[in-house]
Amino acid sequence: MVVDIVIIGAGPAGASAGIFAGRAGKKTVLLDNDRSGTSKAWVGNHYGVLGVTGFDLYETGKLQAQKCGAQLVTAEAIAIEPTDTGFCVVTEEEVYEAPYVLIASGPGRELAEQAGVELKSSEGRSYIKVDAEGRTNVPGIWAAGLCTGVSMHVAVTAGDGARVAIHMLSEMNGKPYVDHDMMC
Repeated sequence: MVVDIVIIGAGPAGASAGIFAGRAGKKTVLLDNDRSGTSKAWVGNHYGVLGVTGFDLYETGKLQAQKCGAQLVTAEAIAIEPTDTGFCVVTEEEVYEAPYVLIASGPGRELAEQAGVELKSSEGRSYIKVDAEGRTNVPGIWAAGLCTGVSMHVAVTAGDGARVAIHMLSEMNGKPYVDHDMMC
């Protein structure tokens, strides 16, 4: 299947990126291995959330990404392979071709490393190395959230996914991407 963007990981960073990509009209596949740590999180410190569990937030984020146009697929990415036009993201069931890949795989970095993405070390841990916008050293592969070393707080990873998606969409469109809803 050929799409514009494959997002690996449907936790807060990935689903948030999926919301922006879907709203931008990009054909987006959001891969969910159904093992997000957010499903076990207590999110009482998340802005605007009162009485919601991490599981509820995780499920709602995926539903919102779908409502905005992203296709949610429950599958684990097992490889990212370069092609002439971008990448093939391989799962056990399907292969997705896209010029852009966003890795938002929580603590998982093995897939990125296999694809030639540089890692960095900090305090005895390794993370995906990204620039200020979320680009990796491999053109077309971006990363957001916990896998890049940002704080594991849900509000932070969700915001990071949105931030990186906006930069990626700006690059794709050749101009700054803006998405605002107004109630007036």
